[in-house]
Amino acid sequence: MNPVLLLGGLALAGALLPAQASGAESSPPAKKLYWFIPDGTRADPKVFDVFRFAREGRYPNIKKMMEQGSYGYTIPTYPSHTPTNFATLMTGAYPERHGVADGPMHIEGYPLEKPSLMGFRSSAKKLKPVWSLFEEAGKKVAVVSVPGSTPPELQEGITLRGRWGKWGSDFFAVNFESLTDAKQRYREGRGVRLFYLGEELTKFAPVAPAAGWTGAPRSYSPPLEMALEGYGAAVFAYLFDTTDDGKTNYSAVRLSLDKKTLLEDLRTPGAWTAWKPVPLKWGDIAIAGSLKACLIKLDPAGTAKFRVYYDLLNRTTVQPPELADAIHEAVGPMVDFVDNWPAQLDRVIEEKAVFFSEAMMSLDWHRRIVRYLYEKQRPDVLIHDVYTPNQMLESRWWLRYLDPDSPDYGSVGEDERARLWEEMHALYKGLDDILGEAMARAGSDSLIVFTSDHGVIPIKRLVLPNDLFAREGLLKFRMDAKTGEPIVDWANTQAIHLKMHGIYLRPDGLAGNWKRGSGPEYEALRRKVRSLLLGLEYEGEKVFRDVLPWEEAAKLREPADRVGDLLLVMRPGFHLTEEMSEDLALFRAPVGSGYKQALVADDIPGMWAPFVIMGPGVKKGFRIPDPIHNADQAPTLFRLMGLAVPDTMQGRVVAEIIAP
Repeated sequence: MNPVLLLGGLALAGALLPAQASGAESSPPAKKLYWFIPDGTRADPKVFDVFRFAREGRYPNIKKMMEQGSYGYTIPTYPSHTPTNFATLMTGAYPERHGVADGPMHIEGYPLEKPSLMGFRSSAKKLKPVWSLFEEAGKKVAVVSVPGSTPPELQEGITLRGRWGKWGSDFFAVNFESLTDAKQRYREGRGVRLFYLGEELTKFAPVAPAAGWTGAPRSYSPPLEMALEGYGAAVFAYLFDTTDDGKTNYSAVRLSLDKKTLLEDLRTPGAWTAWKPVPLKWGDIAIAGSLKACLIKLDPAGTAKFRVYYDLLNRTTVQPPELADAIHEAVGPMVDFVDNWPAQLDRVIEEKAVFFSEAMMSLDWHRRIVRYLYEKQRPDVLIHDVYTPNQMLESRWWLRYLDPDSPDYGSVGEDERARLWEEMHALYKGLDDILGEAMARAGSDSLIVFTSDHGVIPIKRLVLPNDLFAREGLLKFRMDAKTGEPIVDWANTQAIHLKMHGIYLRPDGLAGNWKRGSGPEYEALRRKVRSLLLGLEYEGEKVFRDVLPWEEAAKLREPADRVGDLLLVMRPGFHLTEEMSEDLALFRAPVGSGYKQALVADDIPGMWAPFVIMGPGVKKGFRIPDPIHNADQAPTLFRLMGLAVPDTMQGRVVAEIIAP
């Protein structure tokens, strides 16, 4: 069936009407839904055996859901990362129909220097999402931290900060490092920028002799200071030496907002201040915000590293905006998720504890927002995400030592691995606690669903296609002398890899508005590039599973109008990066542990996620024999809630879980 015929103008009215009663129905359909979709929550039968851990008592609420409902695995759709899979979950359709092929997307008629369409924006979808359909069916809907939900599409319901949706303020947490040499920023390149393109997530602050401080502690070495400046607010750090030993030995930090009033004295790496109200600025918008700071590291010589987390909750990130104040009073400043992308808490060993404490803060905040919404707002449908599991599994600190498929697995002993597993269990237990809040408050007429968009598998090597193209003379670039960021010579570039899985080609150069090529020269270039990629090996192992022309996008269920000239399918263990290096290395050792992009996940269990469901109409204690697909979830929920499945949904109803 031609997917184009099914887009946009299809009648959705059927989704708003109760499904026809069946003589086999023995109970009324569910009236309510809590759909919890923590990002990147891996579940597989070999390593992250969530169901075994639950049966052993580690996750009591998941155990109860298994006993009172049905459970199994769900498989993500290519290219197996967040925006595409959330769009699939929220529409019940594949990318070929909902249109979200990637996060940053490029379409004809726009330059390639920056994305022309963002998959995290609600407007990227070509189909109505389930929250709109539920609202049209008369349900009170709340959507919390769900990618693709902002700018808000709900007319009457509650929308709270869909991440990276370019709606409302986005006060990203920032790492601040002492600036020690002129090349420090250069070495980081684009790795300090959100998605390698956006705001700086790590900043380098000069260290200077302390001046203008009132009531500062005595220092046995000349006191130093740093200014940690972000979003219109400055935190001043006073570095001092508490040891009268005749040596330079900086050992403590005083933080203040004005060099007079104490914010907090910090001596232990990983220690956080309390939240402190501060005025913040997002562009020209003044916002009453708050922040908290953490000492990451302080060397005896006086170099330091800090992290500042800014409250994400305010009237620009909540719809309706007046609800922000009530949420803030009841739940507190918003810690949405740990770290960011690309990761910043992965440079020094001290950041592991900072990462973990921030992760636990985020899980606690999300537990409290569930309690607040059910106690005060009482939604019929609550769709909820937290990004922290993905961040923890992709970070450098855990997965590489927990999954036997990682090349680093054997580098720790069993005692250390057991300690790392306990920290990972704390993550899953945090998710379990969030489920417990919903189970205690949603009501017996509710479906409770625990799932995820994808799993995460170990990285063997980073792959740099752009360095390959530069070696072949197909890509021309230079490095910015100050920032170390690559500057592409688009006019003289014929091939380039752009997130996450596309190659863009033109024999006459890629400058100006991109238009897909054609003709003999284009086909010759495409054959050459495809051959180069398919021939790429690392230690005798092929890197790419397939390299498909855009005309064959349907094989991957991708929309042909929103992909590059070639689509990349990776073999497990090889993670693409569009970065470029001065030495034109084709492979790089990874800093992080895990990834999920550009994979066909059907036969990669580490990419699978849990699907656990309980409530009216669901079989109890039923193990789903075969993995389902993400697209199957929405139509199944519609059926269980007595709503007709819209014709736009391509997934199947998972009939085997429905009680007779």
